[in-house]
Amino acid sequence: MTHHDDHEAEHTPEAIQARLAGEPSQGYLKDSIYGAIDGAVTTFAVVSSVAGAGLSSGIVIILGLANLLADGFSMASGNFLGTRAENQAASKARREEADEIDSHPEGEREEVRQIFANKGFKGEILEEVVKVITADKERWVDTMMQEEHGLSRDRPSAIKAALATFAAFLMIGGIPLAAYIVDLVDPTILGKPFAPACLLTGIAFFAVGALKSRFVDQHWALGGAETLGIGALAAGMAYGIGYLLRPFAEGL
Repeated sequence: MTHHDDHEAEHTPEAIQARLAGEPSQGYLKDSIYGAIDGAVTTFAVVSSVAGAGLSSGIVIILGLANLLADGFSMASGNFLGTRAENQAASKARREEADEIDSHPEGEREEVRQIFANKGFKGEILEEVVKVITADKERWVDTMMQEEHGLSRDRPSAIKAALATFAAFLMIGGIPLAAYIVDLVDPTILGKPFAPACLLTGIAFFAVGALKSRFVDQHWALGGAETLGIGALAAGMAYGIGYLLRPFAEGL
C-alpha cells in the first residue's frame, strides 16, 4: 500500500468516525516523553556525580535507585495533581456555562450566533446552525466550552497521565544504572562502567529527543541533538561537582 493509499484509508467516513470517537491518547504520549527525558537527565546526573567522586558501583546503584523512585514518584504526583486541577477547572467552567444557559438563554444564544458569524456563516445558514446547536443543551454547552474556553469535552485521566509519566521515568531513567548493575554482578565484563553508561544514556537522550520532536514541530535530528546536549550539560556539571568533592568522599 502506497503513502497516498494510507492517507486515503485514514479519510474514509468509517475511519474518520472511529478516530473522532476514540479516546485521545496524545496527552499520555507527551507525559511519557517528558517523563522519560526527566528520568534520563536526573538519574544520569546522580550517576555522574557519584562516579566523579570515585565511589563504588554499589553506591552508584543505591543512590541512583533512590533518586529514580523518589524523583519519579514526585514528578508523577505533580502531573497527577496538575492534570486533576485542570479537569476540576474544566468541570467548574462547564457547570457555569450550563447555569448561564438556564438563566440567560437569549444572551448565550447570541454568543453562539456571533461565534459562527465570525467563522463566516451568514443569513439563513447562520440561523439554522444556531438553531441546531441550541436545540440540545449538551451540544450547546460543548460548543461554548470549545469556542469560548478552548476546552474539549474529553479530558485526560489524571491517573493515566501520572502512570505514563512514572513508567517512562523508571524505564528510561534506569538506563544509566544498567552498566553499574552489570559491573556489580561481574566486574570483569565492562572494566570501568562509566563509559558504557555514558554511551547508553546518550543513545537514550537522542532517541527520546527525536521522539519528542513529533509533538513540538521540530526536526527529529534537531530534537535528538537538543536533548542530548542538555543531558550532557547536566551530566557534565554533576560529574564536575562530584570530582571536586572527591577528597571529601575519600575521607569517609
